[in-house]
Amino acid sequence: MQGRNVSPLLRGVLEYGPLIAFFVAYFALRDQSFEIGGRSYEGFILATAGFVPLLLATTAITWRLTGVLNRMQVLTVVLVVVFGGLTVALNDERFFKMKPTIIYALFALILGVGLWRGKSWLQPLMGTMLPLSAEGWRVLTRRLALFFAGLALANEAVWRLMSTEAWVWFKTFGLTAALFGFFIAQAGLIKRHGTDDGEAG
Repeated sequence: MQGRNVSPLLRGVLEYGPLIAFFVAYFALRDQSFEIGGRSYEGFILATAGFVPLLLATTAITWRLTGVLNRMQVLTVVLVVVFGGLTVALNDERFFKMKPTIIYALFALILGVGLWRGKSWLQPLMGTMLPLSAEGWRVLTRRLALFFAGLALANEAVWRLMSTEAWVWFKTFGLTAALFGFFIAQAGLIKRHGTDDGEAG
């Protein structure tokens, strides 16, 4: 389903605004501790507490403007609410740090199951933006499934082996840059398998 058009600038603000806000909030609060309801909370926890409702708000605005949310967006929001909520409720930053691992592992699994069933479940999400042949969708879906699995492993390694500050940098800029880099690297595939009308073979 294709939604209503939204300017790329506004779409970018809605998509990346909460992440940038989390980054700024973390570095503003990272050296502070706050007493709330008799419990002590570090800056990371409060930054997470702000990120969750902000993401819900921007997602609602996106849905209001475009009239559609894809399944990956919905799944991401659900997991953010669950793991962000656990982080705040249990005052334990590990839940929020492992969230990208779960998200990317699920994406890889979902795409992999689709391929196993002989389908590209990526095509309904991106077909109008990226017209490819049926073979092109299969190749891109396989590559993206492996890429998501790699991101899940990378996030797991960073949050377990490195500092919280390093993970925040990685989450904000490393994962985002990796996603952009992946799709830029698919230029050859798009050239070989692109179609004029977006029909899947």
